[in-house]
Amino acid sequence: MLTRLALLLALALAAPLGALAQDGTIDCITDQSATITYMGDPVGNLPEIEQQTADAFMAACPHITVEIVIGPASASDLLANYLTMLEGRSGDIDVMRIDVIWPGILAENLVDLAPYFTQEELDAHFPGFIQNNRIGDTMVAIAHRLGAGMLYYRTDLLEQYGFDGPPATWDELESMARTIQDGERAEGNADFWGFVWQGNNYEGLTTNALEWQLAEGGGTIVNPDGEIEVLNEAAIGAFERAAGWVGTISPPGVVGYAEEDARAVWHVGNAAFMRNWPYAVSVSLESEAIGDAFDLAPLPAGASGRSVATMGGWSIGVNRFSANVDAAVAFAKHFASYEEQKRRAISNTINPTIAALYQDPDVIEAVPFFAGLDDVFMGASPRPSTVTGALYNRVSTLYSTAVHSILTGDEDAETALTLLELDLEALLGN
Repeated sequence: MLTRLALLLALALAAPLGALAQDGTIDCITDQSATITYMGDPVGNLPEIEQQTADAFMAACPHITVEIVIGPASASDLLANYLTMLEGRSGDIDVMRIDVIWPGILAENLVDLAPYFTQEELDAHFPGFIQNNRIGDTMVAIAHRLGAGMLYYRTDLLEQYGFDGPPATWDELESMARTIQDGERAEGNADFWGFVWQGNNYEGLTTNALEWQLAEGGGTIVNPDGEIEVLNEAAIGAFERAAGWVGTISPPGVVGYAEEDARAVWHVGNAAFMRNWPYAVSVSLESEAIGDAFDLAPLPAGASGRSVATMGGWSIGVNRFSANVDAAVAFAKHFASYEEQKRRAISNTINPTIAALYQDPDVIEAVPFFAGLDDVFMGASPRPSTVTGALYNRVSTLYSTAVHSILTGDEDAETALTLLELDLEALLGN
């Protein structure tokens, strides 16, 4: 399956851009000359992909110039940059990448996009993303990329060591990771590890930790009723388990890993399993060490019996302090359009937010594994950004800091979660 995907990926990347972008469908909105800036994504090969998006737009709207400014890889750092910029009412960045958890935080500084879209255009997107981007009657962003935490695994190594398929539970993952790691090291690869993931103290750790906590039945940090759910035996057990991976089946340095750090180990063939987002498929196919000898599966289940993936994704918003709002909105519309999401799905396996693309024959032919992701995306769990609103970033920081202290051994799990509960109570007024 992935061998065929690799061939189609190469053909798609070699195809003329205009044939995929369908320039004639792009609505420039304004005929005024303008230069706009977009905060680009530095992860993996996304800078190249997003430059292609901008090139297609500028070919159709030559009076608008799009300049891409590459932002920080850390979502937490990017949000901090945005908040600093917006506090000064700066229009330096016209078009902004918006994480799925940020609409409530940034809403008052973003343009209402609703007047620029027909109802048919909005209905084409997954309803959850449209709802997520609505704050009251205002639509502050439009979704363009869907994500959920997934387990990458080396198909060749599983077969070599006698495993029939990916692990169904975290217990099975630990056992399989140890077996493969021991075997590969015995063959002379001292740098090989069983499992890599995101353990640095940032939003990425919040997503990993929430998956562990929910899988064990430990709650969801703050539930929809506003009740805090962190101090319980299931959560304690989940984080103690993860702390036990550090230095055993995972590198000691995993407590400093973000997405690209984990992928770097995986990319050179030094990991059996990796937790990451779907974006890593296309860049993994470029690895000389692993090629197409890998596949994706839902994350393992814990004591709850559930396999839990944290929902992720990105939208596009327009800075209300922009001097060129119409031009910026035109680019945002193009970025999230059916044609552009289809191009990125075919050429780079980027998951669309438009439901019909999962039945588009061209997309399914190029990326057949998309059809197998329905259960993952349908069952993906949101972070408690809606219930905590503008306080979410502080909630997440407290949570990831507490979990990080457990992973590093600076605090035992019960102490860290007791302190976390007190901090959340003080922040949320519970």
